[in-house]
Amino acid sequence: MNNLVVLPILLPLITGVIALLFFRRINIQRVVSVIGLLMTAAASTVLITQVAQSGIQTLNMGGWEPPYGIVLVADMVSALLVVAASIIALACLLYAFRSVNKEREEHHFYPFFHFLIAGVNGSFLTGDLFNLFVCFELMLISSYALIVLGGTERQLRETIKYVLINIVSSALFVASIGFLYSITGTLNMADLSNRIAEVGQSGVITLIAVLFLIVFSIKAGLFLFFWLSGSYAAPPAVVTALFAGLLTKVGLYAIVRTFTLIFYHDPDFFHALIGWMAGATMVLGVIGAISYRDVNKILIYNVIAGVGFVAFGMAAASRPSLEGLLFYMLHDMLIKTLLFLLGGALIAVAGTSKLDNMGGLIHRYPLLGWMFFISALALAGIPPFSGFPGKLLLFEGGLQAGLYGLTGIAVLSSLLMLYSVLRIFIQAFWGEPPAGAVRRPYAVNGLLLPAGILFVFIIAMGVGAEGMFQLTSRAGDILLHPNIYIDAVLKE
Repeated sequence: MNNLVVLPILLPLITGVIALLFFRRINIQRVVSVIGLLMTAAASTVLITQVAQSGIQTLNMGGWEPPYGIVLVADMVSALLVVAASIIALACLLYAFRSVNKEREEHHFYPFFHFLIAGVNGSFLTGDLFNLFVCFELMLISSYALIVLGGTERQLRETIKYVLINIVSSALFVASIGFLYSITGTLNMADLSNRIAEVGQSGVITLIAVLFLIVFSIKAGLFLFFWLSGSYAAPPAVVTALFAGLLTKVGLYAIVRTFTLIFYHDPDFFHALIGWMAGATMVLGVIGAISYRDVNKILIYNVIAGVGFVAFGMAAASRPSLEGLLFYMLHDMLIKTLLFLLGGALIAVAGTSKLDNMGGLIHRYPLLGWMFFISALALAGIPPFSGFPGKLLLFEGGLQAGLYGLTGIAVLSSLLMLYSVLRIFIQAFWGEPPAGAVRRPYAVNGLLLPAGILFVFIIAMGVGAEGMFQLTSRAGDILLHPNIYIDAVLKE
């Protein structure tokens, strides 16, 4: 038992409550927010060190032994994701200081920011399906507030759509949990795995598993992403960056965890289903990315295509693909956040998100331009940046599993993702400025500093890929061998 497991959840909650108490003192909220996130990042780093040295860490809440009580579990999979979430949160917070207006800050931007991080970390660390639902709701309620802050007509319209789709998916989530509990009598993930292994994955359990897949796919934007493009484009750049880096990944994590730990007894059916969804998501994502001439829309559809890549790893479900899935997911969390932060800076200096109204910015903002260019290469998986190792493993795993068509789609999608983002670079930074364009000087360095934090990690993950492989390999062992997780939680 390790009390450290709860800190990545507890610290953001406490920070959010303190920020609420000082709702009229913005400067105090900022200081408290930075201190809280630094402490969260430190706790996450210590936690992953303990996991690496001593194995899976668990905490039985209230002293109740599993499967009767709520348990928090930090294995290498969840620990890696919590560390990445902490890094992203810190970068986005610093970016918010220079980009979020005072009105949003006065309407509880920072408390909702921290409550969202608590929900994300809780989703990664919980070992109980109902607690996963609770953490999802904490995350979603915070995201509702962050989308609507500002009160523009577009935000209100997209918030209604976003809330409605998530209410439906949450209701389906609760129903699925109820059905599963009525059959197994437990919601502890490790115990569920044992119970289903004992009775066999019957047709009813397979149907329940499909319901869970639908719920998590809606939240991840896997195939069922019709709501995502509009909702993510409505709020300020820093909120979109936070959503792109974290929210879709929580849904993907839930798919990976449940279908490697609980519903893994009918792999042919589920891997084929997830494979079809992955292929469709990659294709539709890159079609959207190359079709639009709006910076926000291009980047949002690249988020959708990235979701398809992670699902591709689940469809193959071999050791290389699962290791590549984890490596790529970590890369995707960082690179998508970075691209939206840089895209926000680009829109700020250009005064528009339309590519047709941009051009010639490289002379005034060379650092922004070259950071965007290198980030585009990393997104597509060009070596030696962070996208290359994960995609290489995904392609290897896909070929090993005989998924030649899906692997071909993934390779083509990578090239089209590169084309879509390089088009932004070429048009905005090297193209001719539109006739009569008058741009006011913009102090962009304050936005590039927090983006630089993620930029350094993107390069470090590529250059230090061997060290990352050691961690993702251990995480892959847990996904391939559920008994490692079960034994650690149930102490068998």
